[in-house]
Amino acid sequence: MIQSAFQDFYPENVSHCYGCGSLNEHGLRIRTYWERDESVTRFRPRAEHTAIPGYVYGGLIASLMDCHGTGTAAAAMYRLEERPMDSLPAYRFVTATLHVDYLAPTPIDAELEIRGRVMEIKGRRVVVEATVSAWGQITARGEIVAVQMPGTFGASS
Repeated sequence: MIQSAFQDFYPENVSHCYGCGSLNEHGLRIRTYWERDESVTRFRPRAEHTAIPGYVYGGLIASLMDCHGTGTAAAAMYRLEERPMDSLPAYRFVTATLHVDYLAPTPIDAELEIRGRVMEIKGRRVVVEATVSAWGQITARGEIVAVQMPGTFGASS
């Protein structure tokens, strides 16, 4: 059985994000899944993600954490309410704060693994801790505070 990614359930009007939007043909198009109580995204950097030869640009790492965190927040709300991710109303989150600690240079020729843990859900706010690893070594750690988008956000004007 093939598991759907969190991003597969995003409504079309909010599926244009550079990091996680399936409708952004130039974007990263990350895909995030549950593995027990952790969320996991795997991503292979491309040449254009270079900071210096052999290493990933730090902005990519922040972008991966950002979109991984907001996707995890949405999935966590569905889990909390014991609702399927295709049920309405749809949950979609944006980043209120993002904090990233870069612990080691991240090699560009490795598949990156982003793991998230929900630390707190309080009303429309979800706090997610995340790590980025390459070849089993954690290279960055961060915290994402995600807030639920109002239903009118992303609607055509």
